[in-house]
Amino acid sequence: QVQLVESGGGLVQPGGSLRLSCAASGSTYSIRPMGWYRQAPGKQREVVARITSIGATIYGDSAKGRFTISRDNAKNTVYLQMTSLKPEDTAVYYCNAKNSAWDDYWGQGTQVTVSS
Repeated sequence: QVQLVESGGGLVQPGGSLRLSCAASGSTYSIRPMGWYRQAPGKQREVVARITSIGATIYGDSAKGRFTISRDNAKNTVYLQMTSLKPEDTAVYYCNAKNSAWDDYWGQGTQVTVSS
């Protein structure tokens, strides 16, 4: 089993920045890709960014050019640096990890609100 705990969400003004963190614990040796997803009210959960265990990344269209995903395997932590935030980025952001069997693990979510 893998446990994921997100932190770093909050209220930020448009154009501002936030850095989310997600710390994994438990059977961390089994973790392969990690990623961030988000879900806004009334919308489906969507991928924000994903990163493999060797650092290859992919980004959802909404994140390209503004967000950067990174991971520190020694700390079992994945980060999401968000810049140039827009009101439409407001959502609950969830951390995801997959193990070698491709089982999904999710964090509890952290709220990001972009508003003036």
